[in-house]
Amino acid sequence: MHEQPTIYALSTSPGKAGVAVIRVSGSRAKEAIHRLTKSKAAASEPRKAHFCRIRHPVSRQSLDRGLVLWFPGPHSFTGEDIVEFQVHGGPAVVRSVLDALQTLQGYRMAEQGEFAKRAFDNDKLDLTELEGLADLLNAETEVQRKLALRQAEGGLRIPYERWREQIIHSMAQTEAVIDFGEDEQIDEGVLDQVHENITQLRDAMESHLQDNRVGEIVRNGVQVAIIGPPNAGKSTLLNRLAKREAAIVSDTPGTTRDIVEVNLNLGGYPVVVSDTAGLRQSDDVIEMEGVRRAKARLQTSDIKICLLSYSQLLSRDQELRLDPILRDILDQDTYLILNKEDISKDVDAKRWVDKVQRETGVRKVWSMSCKTDHGVDVFLQDMIDLLKEKFDDYINSPVLITQVRHRHHLQECIASLNNYLSLSTDDVVLSAEELRQAANALGRITGRVDVEDVLDALFSQFCIGK
Repeated sequence: MHEQPTIYALSTSPGKAGVAVIRVSGSRAKEAIHRLTKSKAAASEPRKAHFCRIRHPVSRQSLDRGLVLWFPGPHSFTGEDIVEFQVHGGPAVVRSVLDALQTLQGYRMAEQGEFAKRAFDNDKLDLTELEGLADLLNAETEVQRKLALRQAEGGLRIPYERWREQIIHSMAQTEAVIDFGEDEQIDEGVLDQVHENITQLRDAMESHLQDNRVGEIVRNGVQVAIIGPPNAGKSTLLNRLAKREAAIVSDTPGTTRDIVEVNLNLGGYPVVVSDTAGLRQSDDVIEMEGVRRAKARLQTSDIKICLLSYSQLLSRDQELRLDPILRDILDQDTYLILNKEDISKDVDAKRWVDKVQRETGVRKVWSMSCKTDHGVDVFLQDMIDLLKEKFDDYINSPVLITQVRHRHHLQECIASLNNYLSLSTDDVVLSAEELRQAANALGRITGRVDVEDVLDALFSQFCIGK
């Protein structure tokens, strides 16, 4: 067979650093130790760090002094022999070691995600574990880290492979009836037992899908939309939450025309807060496009917060006043903020919080001043409590779907199992085929079958040294 080239790359971030790790993987990896260090101990003692002088293999010029580690395959990340050079992290040092490796025959620079791809090809990681590893590298909050680490350690692979094995076992029993039923006196009740097992398996998968898409939401960020009329203070609130001037603030109505987003970390949860155009009727075509986009964002948000100012909310007789366009979006899933306490000093905030919540039926109401920061801390703490109440129980589940494609293939599997369960016991050949389709659908989740297009997209997310 054609020997794969040995690959190498910088595995730590480029730029100045105290230490840089250069990784080598392939059948000729050990040669790098002999050619660059001449250390017999480093090439004979696996998983033990050796302090060596690193030299250019041709000119013998000294490049640096650092640690060298050898990880013989198959017990390594890629399943191949791996060598790591831990050198000083200056750009010139890193470049000189990479240039030295380039002179070795059968060596080339690794492509993006190629180390991870070799781990997959050598059955060191399945596709769900690779996706978890990619998510772990990109995790920005504590909850994302926990979710990604659990998946990278096989949190999804284990149950999915168990389900797939159960389906394959049932398929084998069904095919045995096809091949040997008449000659070998196979137990007549075997198909009834298969039917019962598949029913239980289908029910377990359907229960697994009832997760309110929490894994996907946390992986991509909880979408929070701030809506309300013009000049209610939506952009001021966004800037207050972001702690920077993310959105333009102006007294001119209709200043915000497009969606403005900021990313927050609330209690370990990733949150994407969107400031939207003020909701009102207008003859301005561009402003109405902003209103349309605001309503569209509302439909895709996980949490919607309506912001109203006291001056817009109250009529002269101190009665609640709401524009019809706002009444249409307020429901029991909406959270509402009464803003601009600082310029409404005569207002009894507690009384109006109770009154607005009672008359609108929204989930919760806060009173604050986004300009002076009064009440914002209380709002943020309540939002953290809300996120924990909404998602914590799901996050603590050992198995949580994190990708749209996982859900799609699970639904395909369940559809095939339902087709199997709807068939007559006389349709044994069709029954076996439905079970085969169900097993293949699960196999596409873990990467057992037909996933080349998924692999290409996945490995493009990794850095060159991973």
